[in-house]
Amino acid sequence: MVFLMNKSVPIIQLGNPMLVQKAAWIDNIQDEHIQKLIGDLIFTVSQANSVGIAAPQVAESHRLFIVASRPNTRYPDAPEMKPTAMINPKIIAYSTEVIKGWEGCLSVPGIRGLVPRYQKIEIEYNDRNGKIQKQELTDFIARIFQHEYDHLEGKVFLDRVESTEELMTESEYQQRVLKNT
Repeated sequence: MVFLMNKSVPIIQLGNPMLVQKAAWIDNIQDEHIQKLIGDLIFTVSQANSVGIAAPQVAESHRLFIVASRPNTRYPDAPEMKPTAMINPKIIAYSTEVIKGWEGCLSVPGIRGLVPRYQKIEIEYNDRNGKIQKQELTDFIARIFQHEYDHLEGKVFLDRVESTEELMTESEYQQRVLKNT
């Protein structure tokens, strides 16, 4: 096996047709391109100061995303977790409790929205070795999963915001919301 250096890949922006398409199922997780893409996404999410990224955000129509929660300038209260590749993910069950929380997106720069998400979800996905993983996620980690899952379904967080009054610029969010937490 040839090991290639991971690199940061360009993130497509709102308006790119790839962001509204449903991503394709991954049949061969061990494919060299898929494994390289996983490494590049992990590198990119770290470089972008983010907590998650989906393959469609880098113009790759694959059912793959990275959940990489950690405190940073965009999400200072985020819990710490190892970057995790989630391939062909599914939501198996979800709580009745829905909580609104502020979200941003690398493909929608400069905007935050108050987005309703399930507080708790049960999920299943393949890890990068192809093994099926089942987990229960809650709170912020569940929010990241649902946000990234939406990208696989051709949705962005703006599709879930209930009112334009629940949108604000990133700078206003930093001044008003983060300073009051």
